[in-house]
Amino acid sequence: MRTFWVYILASRTRVLYVGVTNNLGRRLASHKAGHGSRFTARYSVDRLVYFEECRTILAAISREKELKGWRRSKKVALIESTNPEWRDLGPGC
Repeated sequence: MRTFWVYILASRTRVLYVGVTNNLGRRLASHKAGHGSRFTARYSVDRLVYFEECRTILAAISREKELKGWRRSKKVALIESTNPEWRDLGPGC
């Protein structure tokens, strides 16, 4: 059974990016290397501050779209509910 992840990255200045992947470690490595997306590379958005697991790709994409539709304040509240210090939750951090 495959696992899919919805995640939120932040820059040091708290610019946010919401994404979905089936391999969170590989995707984070890509973002940290500056190859994740143009947006994340441009704004140095490479710190994993929130993630959640989904059982299907359809559920993950649906959740990603839901989070992307939220106001910034609601995303910040979600992050701070589990990671109030905005620590980088990525592997090796």
